[in-house]
Amino acid sequence: MNLASERLTLARRGRRLEYFTIGWNSLEGLIAVGAGGLAGSISLIGFGVDSFIEVSSGVALLWRMVMDADERERERWERITLRLVGTSFLALAAYVAWSATSDLFTGRIPERSTPGLVLACASLIVMPLLSRAKHRVGSAMGSAAMHADAKQTEFCTYLSGILLLGLLLNALMGWWWADPVAALIMVPIIAKEGFEGLRGDPCCD
Repeated sequence: MNLASERLTLARRGRRLEYFTIGWNSLEGLIAVGAGGLAGSISLIGFGVDSFIEVSSGVALLWRMVMDADERERERWERITLRLVGTSFLALAAYVAWSATSDLFTGRIPERSTPGLVLACASLIVMPLLSRAKHRVGSAMGSAAMHADAKQTEFCTYLSGILLLGLLLNALMGWWWADPVAALIMVPIIAKEGFEGLRGDPCCD
């Protein structure tokens, strides 16, 4: 298999991963935001919005895979994708920080959320597998944007664990403050994603 043919195969594999990412995160976002809104859980809402941002990242990465054959456009789309990803996550970090702090000060008590617990457990299984697959494709293609997307998927695993802990403490122990505290713990992780996206330099293929 020649180099051009190998890149086409890798790009197709990357597109399949992004199609799955877009579908999964769309469903994840809808469930999390809906369940979070019903339960008054800022950690669930933040998790859901994070999923929607990852959908936009997946769409940008999908377009980057489509443009992969054009070497002149490849580097430009790497930069655009990384900046879009970084800006979106910084905006989310600011929103979650403000909402969680407000809930702590006002003593707003979230309800228990069984759908949120199930979603967090499912995400803890799916996200690590998806992240590893993306890292393999990113390494093979020399794509900084694909690696950035893989890191976001990896961070989603951490967010799922934090979300699960906060929801469990609220459901089992009645510790209402665990939910906004879990959201605040998410903030530096989300912000780190944003800064890395803004700083990231595209690979020269």
